[in-house]
Amino acid sequence: MTNDAPTPAPGARSGDRFATAAFLLSAAAAIGLAIVYARGGNVQAEGALILVCFGALGAGLVTVAHRILSTGPFEEEREPLPTSPEERQAFERDMERGEGVTRRRFLTASLVAAVGAIGAALLFPIRSLGPSPGRSLERTPWRRGSRLVTADGTAVVGRDVPVDSLLTVFPEDAVGSADGQTVLVRVRPELLNPPPERADWSPDGLIAYSKVCTHAGCPVGLYQARTHQLLCPCHQSAFDVLDRAEPVLGPAARALPQLPIEIDADGFLVAQHDFLEPVGPAFWNRS
Repeated sequence: MTNDAPTPAPGARSGDRFATAAFLLSAAAAIGLAIVYARGGNVQAEGALILVCFGALGAGLVTVAHRILSTGPFEEEREPLPTSPEERQAFERDMERGEGVTRRRFLTASLVAAVGAIGAALLFPIRSLGPSPGRSLERTPWRRGSRLVTADGTAVVGRDVPVDSLLTVFPEDAVGSADGQTVLVRVRPELLNPPPERADWSPDGLIAYSKVCTHAGCPVGLYQARTHQLLCPCHQSAFDVLDRAEPVLGPAARALPQLPIEIDADGFLVAQHDFLEPVGPAFWNRS
């Protein structure tokens, strides 16, 4: 006579208990990790909880694999064994109680709880990344009619800017803004040969470009009047003021965005509108 049914691994009952306890411990550690992170975080506590969380989960899975899952079908020659009525009745009572099924369901539920708690804990770091920036990287505080002012809030008068000078300016309602900082340079008007779409962007030789370098975001704060180049001191990128601030030296690969400006009726310099290209490092506008 042969027995072709799968044979449970030795120690399956104790393995069920151990694996269930391990999965519940993993779930508890994951919940604790989420709580610690939500309350401000603690590197040591988070590290310990991650260790317990994944260590217990791994221990439970190994136990399931080695002590609970069937080891495969076996065939064994043996003499027919009679079964007494008492043994049959005991077997029927065990089946009616469903003890084995209940233990396995509880084991499965504890595994699901552990995995679910880990997944929930992982949502907290994602949530802390903050809201999506949307199109904010493509806009700056410059608006039509925004006056150009210096760092102390003084409005810039066009006629007061000397030739071959450089001035850092901001929109009047966003002094000190990182993306609104702009360099204003004055050159002799006859040196400029802008394309038709930029013909009125640089009145009386006054020309404005974003101060944020398109390589790594450093401030472009130097101007070499002899070559008419704006220089970034961080990585030595150079931009040609007379040619739309195209890069001529260094690692920068994109021109500085130009701010269209004009002179209002009172002689103050104002913006025609915002930059048409994103300011800052070139990787911001990669699709």
